[in-house]
Amino acid sequence: CGDTMRRVAIIGSPGSGKSTLARTLRDLTGLPLHYLDMLWHLPDGSHVTRAAFDAAHAELVSQERWIIDGTYLRTLPERIARADLVVLLDLPLETCLEGIRARIGTAREDLPWQETELDPEFVSYVERFPDERLPRIREILDARPQGCRLVELRSREEAERATAPGGRLWQLVTSAAESAPRS
Repeated sequence: CGDTMRRVAIIGSPGSGKSTLARTLRDLTGLPLHYLDMLWHLPDGSHVTRAAFDAAHAELVSQERWIIDGTYLRTLPERIARADLVVLLDLPLETCLEGIRARIGTAREDLPWQETELDPEFVSYVERFPDERLPRIREILDARPQGCRLVELRSREEAERATAPGGRLWQLVTSAAESAPRS
């Protein structure tokens, strides 16, 4: 851990801007970016087995350099245990709902298919996220290793400021990127 930001976990509700932030951090650091949705989902909308996901996740987390985009609560403790930096996007519910609505019909590098309509079950998941998922996320974060930094962002504007030159995340990841050996 310490000051070297080689492993960054980005977590939060769907629609909070995790993937956008992850791409920004990838561009700032050169760290390889991995989307957990790409490990779990198949192009036809189905998903891999839990065992296959767990094996792929374990392999990914064991690597020395990564940005991992995705909350996936069941496997979050393993990511947090290895992360140097965790970014929690804790945005208002309406902002997250706007985020999932805005991506309908848009091709994305973080999902193996293009969403063509808003899934009511997914909307319900996002609506329940603050009450059902966030408390457990906070418990996991409270138990993170001492050297693992946590940055919480509560709005899209705050995320933009944090990654702009001189911002909190920009300072953390660019100082680490300058001191890290390039492969």
